[in-house]
Parts: sequence; C-alpha cells; structure tokens
Amino acid sequence: MRPQLLNPLFSSAAKLPGIGPKTAKHLDRLLGPATATGAGEARVVDVLFHLPTGVIDRRRQPPIVEAPIGEVVTLKVRVGDRRPPPPRSRAPYRVLVEDATGDVLLIFFLANHAWIEKMLPEGAERWVSGKLELWNGHRQMVHPDRVLDEAGFAAMPLTEPVYGLTEGLSPRLLTRAVDGALARVPPLPDWYDGLGIKLPKLPTFGEALALAHRPETPEAMEPTAPARVRLALDELYANQLGLALMRKRFRERSGRANAGEGQARADAIEAALPFHLTGAQQAALVEVRADLCGTKRMLRLLQGDVGSGKTLVALLAMADVVEAGHQAVLMAPTEILARQHFAGLAPRAAAAGMHMAILTGRDTPAERRRTLEGLATGAIDMAVGTHALIQEGVSFRDLGLAVVDEQHRFGVHQRLALSAKGEAVDILVMTATPIPRTLVLSYFGDMDVSNLREKPPGRQPIDTRAIPDERLGDVVARLVRAVAEGKRAYWVCPLVDESEEVDAAAATDRYEALRFVLGDRVGLIHGRMKGAEKDAAMARFVSGDAPVLVATTVIEVGVDVPEATIMVIEHAERFGLAQVHQLRGRVGRGAGASSCLLIYKAPMTQVAQSRIDILRQTEDGFLIAEEDLRLRGEGEVLGTRQSGTPGFRLAQLEHHGGLLALARDAAQRALEADPELMGPTGAAIRTLLHIFEREDAIRLIEAG
Repeated sequence: MRPQLLNPLFSSAAKLPGIGPKTAKHLDRLLGPATATGAGEARVVDVLFHLPTGVIDRRRQPPIVEAPIGEVVTLKVRVGDRRPPPPRSRAPYRVLVEDATGDVLLIFFLANHAWIEKMLPEGAERWVSGKLELWNGHRQMVHPDRVLDEAGFAAMPLTEPVYGLTEGLSPRLLTRAVDGALARVPPLPDWYDGLGIKLPKLPTFGEALALAHRPETPEAMEPTAPARVRLALDELYANQLGLALMRKRFRERSGRANAGEGQARADAIEAALPFHLTGAQQAALVEVRADLCGTKRMLRLLQGDVGSGKTLVALLAMADVVEAGHQAVLMAPTEILARQHFAGLAPRAAAAGMHMAILTGRDTPAERRRTLEGLATGAIDMAVGTHALIQEGVSFRDLGLAVVDEQHRFGVHQRLALSAKGEAVDILVMTATPIPRTLVLSYFGDMDVSNLREKPPGRQPIDTRAIPDERLGDVVARLVRAVAEGKRAYWVCPLVDESEEVDAAAATDRYEALRFVLGDRVGLIHGRMKGAEKDAAMARFVSGDAPVLVATTVIEVGVDVPEATIMVIEHAERFGLAQVHQLRGRVGRGAGASSCLLIYKAPMTQVAQSRIDILRQTEDGFLIAEEDLRLRGEGEVLGTRQSGTPGFRLAQLEHHGGLLALARDAAQRALEADPELMGPTGAAIRTLLHIFEREDAIRLIEAG
C-alpha cells in the first residue's frame, strides 16, 4: 500500500489550478503514464517530474540603443503613437514605444484593440519583454511576451522556465499547474538518514523540486546545479535499491550446480571449429562455467562487440548443461534472429550428440506439438525460439540454463518468466550492442558482467565513408558494377513506406528504384512482411539469386552472410551511433574487403556530423557506445524511448553517471542494515520507492 502521505502526489492532475476537463486531456497526452491503450491520466507527480528544458532570461534590461537584435530583452519605455489598422484590414496594430536612446515598434497581429489600448495608454511608462528583431531597418517586437506596469514588473520573475508543451497547453497554464503541484508536496522523511554515507551539500527532495521548477538564474538549470543533482541522486538511489533487491531475492532462491566437471560435448564442438577461441571468449567461458558449477543461481550479462563470438560462448555453456543432464534454451527477440541462430547452432549441437529444436509463433500445430512433447520428455536437449518459449503450455523436463539474446529488447518480467520454466534456472543474457558502463550499472546492476572486447581472427576491417545524398546516382552506379563482379550488398532504409511527415527514404520505394536498374536481382525485407516472405527473401540473398537486399533495421542483429561485403545506409544521420555500428557489422564477416557507405542529407546538424565522424574513425563498439550515450542520452541508447520501457525521468546518465557509485553504495548499506526495510530509515526508503514507482521492489520486500 502506498503511504497516505503520498496520496496528494498521485491524485489526478485535472484537479490542479487552471486545469479543466478539456485541458486535462492535453495534459494526459503530454504527461500521462503509458498504458496498453495509450497515455493514461496525468497525475500531480507527472507534472512535478516534467522539469523545465530551459529558461527565458529577462534580466537583460538595456537602453533601446544597446539592446541586442535577435535576443529576448526587457525594456522600460514610454508609450508613443498607437497606429491601429484600417477597418476590415488584416494589417497589424502597431504601437511605437521609446526611451531616451531610441524607439521600437510593437507589432500585434489579429489583436484585441481594446486590450492594447488599455495596456498601452499613450504617454504611460511600461515594461515590455520579448524578442527584439530588425525589419526594414527598424527595431520591432512582435507580440511581446510581457506588457507590464511598474507593479506588474516588480512581481514578474526575471528568469522564466520553459517547458515541453503540446497543442492546447500554453506556457502560462502549465506554469500555473506546476505551482499547484509544488504546493501539494508534503514534508518527507530523509531516506539517507543513518546510512553513514557522505552526501554532497544538497537541498531536500521538496526543496529541489521547487528550485528546479523556479530557477533564479540560467545556471540553476544546468544538470550540475544542486537541485538537479539531488533529484537525479534520489532517482538513481531508488533504481539501485530495486536492482539490489531483485539480485538479493534471485540469489536467495535455492540454486544448484547446472554443470558438472565433464565437458566432452563442449570439447567436441570446440575441436570441430575451424579457428581457436579468442582470449576474451576463453575468459568469459571460465566465468560462466564457474557460475554454472556453483550453488548460487547465475545472473550474468555477456556483452561484446559485433562479431565477437558471444553465441559460441553461449552454445558451449549450453553443452555443459546438457552434459550434466539438464536442458538449455536460447530466446531471441525476432523470428529472423531465432532461425539464424538455429541454422548456425543446430548442426554443431548435432555433431556433439545433442538434439536442438526451434519454437516460434509460426510453427504449424503438428510442429509445435512435437517440439512441446520433446521438451517435456527431455528428448530435446536444447531449444531456440522467440517469446513463444515463455508462453503457457511450454514446459521442460529439467531446464538448467536460459540464454536471452539482445537483452535490451526484453523486459525483466520476460526474463523471469523464462527462468520460472525450471528449478533454479541459471540466466545468461547477451547483447551485441556494447552498453556504456553507467548504463550497465543502472539497468543491469543486478547482474555480473563479462565483456568480449576481442574479435575472432579473420574479421575484416570495414572501409567506412560518408556520401551526401545528391551523389545517390554514383552510389547506385557503383552498386551495379559490384553486382556484376559477383558481390553482395545490403541497402538499409529508415522507413518501410514513404511518409509525408518525414523526409526519409522508404525501403519499398528504394526496392522499386533498384529493381529498375537491377531487375529481379534485388530482394526486400522489413518487419511488416509475413515470416515466410522474410525467409524467402533472406534465402534468395544467401544463395546469391538476389545479391542486393533492401531492408529496414530488421537486419540489425544476428544476420550472418559472410559473402556480403557492401553496406549502404540511407539517411545515416537519422540512426543512432550504436545502431549504425550494428548494421555495419553485417559486413566484414568473410574473406573479401568490405565497405560501408553512409548516405546523409545535407546540411547535417552538429550532432549528426559528430556521429558520422566517430563511425569513420573507429570500429570499437565500446567506444562508440560511450559516444552514443554522450550525444543522445540513455533513453535513446537503450531504446526505451521507442519501446515504452520506463527510463529515467530526472536523472540524465550522460551528466549524472558519476552519482551511480554513491547511489549504489547507499542502496547496499541500506539493505545490509535493514534487509526488510522495517526501521525508520527503511520506512523512508519505502516512501522513496513509491515516489519513483518502483512497486516491483516493494513487492519483493513484502514477498520475503
């Protein structure tokens, strides 16, 4: 149960000052928590956590002659001539205002004449604030933000917060709602009290909210300002408490050894390889095997760069588990990736005497029945599949190891659902998108981590070049020559169909354009196609019948065609760094020299230019991941903006990552001192968890 103390924060935002039934709908659209059917009802806490994105600084009050053009200024003026437009004219109402140094025309389009004449009586002194512009050599201010007398100016805040808005919500209306929300913040207990940690000098949580929404200077808006630091620290602390509780409960469940001393099956797979494991793979395998042989349940993240060999490490671990008499499963986020894994792993498993099956949502009833029976009886040693593996009706004789590929595409609940398919199941999660260290701590802090920073021998360097889209014809001509030489290429577009809202290449249009010059030697694959259509398109590409494959980012991970040596990414400036790196990693897998062409629409923003430059300079996925975090922020890097997974609302890890160690230390101390959070500080911590809606953590405590 949420403490009654917090009820005002979780009441409907529709009850805030100035918010009526109509406006409440706009507020819901802007701030309401995500639900299965769209945005839910916005609450007071949602308004409080909607922090300003900037400030309008009205402290600049120069004489007119010194006022900078193109900036917001606040001027003390005397009202001169008023120049109303002729009757029935659409011309603006103009008012000339002046001081001892010069004059400015105030411009009002479609304005209320009575209001203007009341607010700006001739000869009166007024304060006007707004953006100063130059038109036909004369200073003007179009629709001033403020027109005030002396008393109004004295009451006006000189730094005004700027909020993200939506249609139907004005800045003044939202500011009034924020004032009402701040008035509802109750006095709160100190959730750091008694932990023995040294905190920087910071305001309280309530004080920090007020300071963040009412910055007295532009500097108070910076991520390093004390109020922003306090709010970020509290959110990170709640996050670390949730992860620590999850790890604690997972470890406390009785574990067992899921692998024995024998490794004959894994040794047989390794002996048949045409190459040796890298040092990084061997080190990761040692860590995984130590977990499998221990009596505590494994919860490990295996992350590595494109082509670093994570799947092979997973297969050898799965073989060890089968050797010990248990079963193993690998869950992938897409059917394409699941089938790719199955095609690559099943022959190696079979050669070592193990039976591997695949389970997806596209299996026929007869195939599904045979697979389910084999899993239940133990006739199937290993399974590869999609989320179909965690559906009701899928049971295992004795599941020992669950491998989750592309961890960031699955939620914690799906991971736990898979682990619930057996007794004391060990969990190994993998990602081919290296995750910056701060994100590992904040999103995967409940896991041990193994990194693969070494690529297997034979991986080719990729020549990466950036080309403006006006040279698209040159790229197509080069592609035609490459196909004539027997080469294969991917051509990636950001959209499936043409969009009127977004000026970006559509895969279907590019497919038709390339078919015009290459005929039926072009294939198409995107997420809206049926599974059989995707398989057929991929098969034609693999066989060489269609040596050019036009695709969306559905091929981002897992697709492995060593013969492909060219990657064209259209509108590369629209993709994140890590995503382009993943796409680039689809080539350079065979013996041939590979290239990646990044086609961009000029002019690029500074951030887009930085992305392109980094990709041209390095193929180190870990370095690229850190840069991606710096340029885009944590929500974009992990895909939480698109997937609906809750990211951080107050903390910005690109700025506040340094607070994670402090938050982690506080969480560990709190749970060591009071594991059930029953004491005074424990009660305060429960309040914190409720504020940041870490209800899963609360349930873990109460479940014992």
